[in-house]
Amino acid sequence: MVSASLLIASVAVAQTGGDDAVSVANSEKSGGYPIHVSGSIQSDILIPQEDKDIGAEKYDEWALTNTYALVNAQSEYVDAGARFEFLEHPLPGFEKDLKGWGVPYFYVKGKYKWAELTLGDYYEQFGSGFILRTYEERSLGIDNSLRGGRLVVRPVKGVQLKALSGKQRRYWHHNDALVSGADLELSLDQWSKSLAESGTFITLGASYVNKHEKNDDDVMVTPTYKLKFPENVNAFDVRARYQKGNVNLLAEYAQKTQDPSFDNEYIYGRGYVAMLSGSYSKPGFSLLLQAKRSDNMSFRSERTMNGTSSFINHLPAFTMEHTYTLAALYPYATRPMGEWAYQAELAYTFKRKTALGGRYGTTVKLNFSHVHSLEKNMKVIRVDYPDGVRMSYTGSDGYSSPFWAWGDDTYYQDINVQIDKKLTKDFKLNLMYMNQQYNKTAVEGEGGMIYSNIFVAEGKYRFNSKFTLRGELQYLTTGQDEGDWAFGLLELSMLPHWMFTLSDTWNCGETDIHYYQGSVTFNYKSHRIQAGYGRTRAGYNCSGGVCRYVPASKGVTVSYNYNF
Repeated sequence: MVSASLLIASVAVAQTGGDDAVSVANSEKSGGYPIHVSGSIQSDILIPQEDKDIGAEKYDEWALTNTYALVNAQSEYVDAGARFEFLEHPLPGFEKDLKGWGVPYFYVKGKYKWAELTLGDYYEQFGSGFILRTYEERSLGIDNSLRGGRLVVRPVKGVQLKALSGKQRRYWHHNDALVSGADLELSLDQWSKSLAESGTFITLGASYVNKHEKNDDDVMVTPTYKLKFPENVNAFDVRARYQKGNVNLLAEYAQKTQDPSFDNEYIYGRGYVAMLSGSYSKPGFSLLLQAKRSDNMSFRSERTMNGTSSFINHLPAFTMEHTYTLAALYPYATRPMGEWAYQAELAYTFKRKTALGGRYGTTVKLNFSHVHSLEKNMKVIRVDYPDGVRMSYTGSDGYSSPFWAWGDDTYYQDINVQIDKKLTKDFKLNLMYMNQQYNKTAVEGEGGMIYSNIFVAEGKYRFNSKFTLRGELQYLTTGQDEGDWAFGLLELSMLPHWMFTLSDTWNCGETDIHYYQGSVTFNYKSHRIQAGYGRTRAGYNCSGGVCRYVPASKGVTVSYNYNF
């Protein structure tokens, strides 16, 4: 296992000629048409140790790794690429689905003037992704690329048309359903001289996606009943974006036809999502306001799936994605079966040499996020049988939901304020306070509502142009779950090559367990290698409202990244 990872790394190190050398050499061989070769290698290795205190398991393998190697070749008319993945002994949390190795991603793309055709595997997004978004997120074990064909044409200025069809990747296989779609985007400012001269940009878009999945006669939703599933599920999306000067507005609406699935308990109600987003920004001031209502918008290429796999679409979470450890301890995962979500963010910089700005200025950011359940009125059908027995059944649509009505449950709420202040020429201080409500039952299945207050102080001191010391102190206080947490970090950067990091996450509430970490990072040109040792707590790793559970682990870690 490790020999395969080291072989890949050695090949990467051998690439010392640089991109230009590769391009020129291939240009001479191809008769004057330059071929640019690029790619990347990522290898994350854990030498695991058992730790019963934190629940870290014992493994038969002495080392675990997730390793990826990507290579792309680009020329004037043809591009091609492939990615090798080695997860035969994967990192904790990836064993069930991602164990294996091979080349699951490859493509060839032809380009000529205003058209391009891709055959093989590709990623695509229509609009905000409400009805189609395929992407790769390795930290979550997500790669829902499509394998098939995609055509992009730009026949005239301001017009872009996409058409695609393919089968969606699910780990080391592809689901049987055929996903097809088209997207049209019009840039009106490209047609109007007056709009262009006034700096006004207007974009209109419309999308269509079809999932063709055969009716599976083996699916039994109750011991006595089989459902007739629609073989074709259609989804539509329309959107409009307006931008002028400091103002940016986006409105988008998507709808999906009947799509009974595991997520919605096999009801036949239609799904939809509506979003309105507006922002205003200028030097020293910015404002963001967003609102989204989604209902029954789980859209998968296999109706019986659950978890994070097989999603055709993506519903972004209207919550702040925190980078501080304790602020991200309870992350929110979007609920595709329905939610009202709101977000507002205000940032203001007090000018230098004012009472609140001081010598270097002060920036204050205020963020508010709130996610609430929908009001759902169950549609119940009562049947009187001849023998006098009366039975009640849920109707095929499942429920009705008034557009503006809220349900009884708060899923998530986050109010936080951050202050960024440069105190001296060499010292910068960031402070944050956050009040959070996290419905653990709604997000994780059990645990009730968790109310927490989080305090963060981050300081960065630059000794000179090469040496910088950064420190963090964080504290989370709560009367629920495992109680209070504390976090501390010291990070010394020594440009241009080295960085040393020490941290400890301590549950000073119920368990009294320390999750300590130490690492050394070395950067050289396009190479980055990090070695560390410590504990990692069990919990959810989230990105963009999508979460994956990662079990506890302990041991030596080595991470290598190379881009060429």
